[in-house]
Amino acid sequence: MQARMADVYRLAPEGYQAMTALEQFLQGSGVPQHILELVRLRTGQINGCGTCVDLHAHRAHESGETDERQWAVAASRETPYFTDQERAALALAEAATRIADNPDGVPDQVWDEAAEHFDDSSLAALVMAIASANAWNRINVTTRRIAGTYRGTGLRKP
Repeated sequence: MQARMADVYRLAPEGYQAMTALEQFLQGSGVPQHILELVRLRTGQINGCGTCVDLHAHRAHESGETDERQWAVAASRETPYFTDQERAALALAEAATRIADNPDGVPDQVWDEAAEHFDDSSLAALVMAIASANAWNRINVTTRRIAGTYRGTGLRKP
């Protein structure tokens, strides 16, 4: 795999700054950090964004997330490793990321479940986090940003 651009973020610094401002908001939003990382990881998996899967798996690991939970994010409904709140956040992330797959957008059942576990302010921040993750995914996938490049390891072959 070869990147299509040297560094999209250096070429569009104002856009990058706007995106990082949203990320700074999310850090202080009250949504638990581990839930933000799980949502970002799942969104990256759905969108096939190797950069984001790599980044958020490492961040989750560094913050103490277990290997079992990271391996099971894509099957969170079928494993015992997640709380109801985490499952609700992941289900909302999946529905919002796959919005075109449902004629009604995000199903009421998915929304209602998330609303049971997050107050309005946290739910709004979670929606923003999902939108942000999808935006990062689309930038990285479109430009074929190489996984691991943010750590300086993206050009190594296994």
